[in-house]
Amino acid sequence: MSAEQTPSGTPATSAPPASAAPTEGGPTPSAPAGRPSRSRAPLPTLRPPSGPPRKPTDARRANALAGRINRGGDGPCYGLVTDDGRQYALHGTGKGTFAVGTTVRVTIGPADPAAECGPGIPASIVDIDPVV
Repeated sequence: MSAEQTPSGTPATSAPPASAAPTEGGPTPSAPAGRPSRSRAPLPTLRPPSGPPRKPTDARRANALAGRINRGGDGPCYGLVTDDGRQYALHGTGKGTFAVGTTVRVTIGPADPAAECGPGIPASIVDIDPVV
């Protein structure tokens, strides 16, 4: 009899059997050397939607516009057409020079009743920036 076996033929307790389960958090026999094993827990899944949203999910400020200048120059009147085809007549003194076709973001305020800037929804310019 060898010193590693007991009379019953089972391995001695000093060496674990080759088929022993890996310790928790340790590498599995199939994991590459030096890398921890992946968790075997099931991945979380999302439930199916209950239906379409009742309100718009992208909050949009009512006073923020983006579009192309269609009546430009050095102001104070500018024309703006948004992507949805709305025409705005914007008024703003000292806001800069914008060429026709320039894409801009505009924060608007209430229209100045004394300003007449042509066709479109009248509004005053609080801030205007070209989109690059």
